[in-house]
Amino acid sequence: MFKRYFSSSMTKKTSSPINAAPRHLVSISQLSAEEFGALVTKAQHFKNVVKSHDIAQIKQNHDKLLGKLVALLFSKRSTRTRISSEGAAAHFGAQPMFLGKDDIQLGVNESMYDTTRVISSMTSCVFARVNKHSEIQELCQHSTVPIINSLCDMYHPLQAITDILSIKEAFGRTQGLKLAWIGDANNVINDLAIAALKVGISVSVSVPESITFEPSIVEEAEKIVSSSDGALKFEIVHDPSKALKDANVIVTDTWISMGQEAEKAEKLQQFAGYQITQQMLKAGEVSGDWRFMHCLPRHAEEVADDVFYSENSIVFEEAENRLYAAMAVIEAFVVNKGDLLK
Repeated sequence: MFKRYFSSSMTKKTSSPINAAPRHLVSISQLSAEEFGALVTKAQHFKNVVKSHDIAQIKQNHDKLLGKLVALLFSKRSTRTRISSEGAAAHFGAQPMFLGKDDIQLGVNESMYDTTRVISSMTSCVFARVNKHSEIQELCQHSTVPIINSLCDMYHPLQAITDILSIKEAFGRTQGLKLAWIGDANNVINDLAIAALKVGISVSVSVPESITFEPSIVEEAEKIVSSSDGALKFEIVHDPSKALKDANVIVTDTWISMGQEAEKAEKLQQFAGYQITQQMLKAGEVSGDWRFMHCLPRHAEEVADDVFYSENSIVFEEAENRLYAAMAVIEAFVVNKGDLLK
């Protein structure tokens, strides 16, 4: 089971040696609006470099981490996160090293403390895709190199960078748009809500009445809204049509996360009426320029084919943008040592 991979019962309660602590990417809330905007701009820059096949710039980037290792510490399987992380590491000349649950001693014969000290001593950064947020916190506590949160049960910052880049490409702007989230209260919307507000996008979240949205995210969102002089709105409703009214961006995600498969029947009942269809969008009176996004993998109960494969869907462009988000993060946190505005 994945749980034993990051068991905290073996963790040694010892402080890391005195050293200049690296800056880690844990969540979007930890970044200023300027810093987050800089990451999105960097992602767009790297996309332009790759798409234009700028050989001079590619060679220059390739030398930045040449001879270094980048660890991918994954306790959850992935398609987009693994490809984008390995691709980004290769772009900078680093050798990506995938460390799955059956590849190393963590949780079997070695503690989190010991493993983190060893891995960080040999690598330039660690992309960590884990179960609990506490595991990210423990990695950050003991690592001597940047930890890049590549998903935990609380946050998904790489996806948020990706999504804002995708929105900016689709509309040419972010200011004044409205994003509607129709689905579960999870790690994706926790970071996306804050990211959207930071770049001037109002957010309306619709979740079933039986689901509670993370209070700390609500508090952070309300702080941003209160300082926007009325330009932004954040709300949580329980009727998709209310969230969809005049929305430019419609987003959903899986209702059944990895490890929750046994709860499928209960979840399907809980989310009855939440499948996004053309009929729902029409009844909700979305904006005429609407775009649909989903971080994938997608399940038919979440969104119908007539939306997912429509001309208004940018799900595959969004998936590709994960690569450029990872590149932006490596340059900012590893190459530039946490100076995101450099």
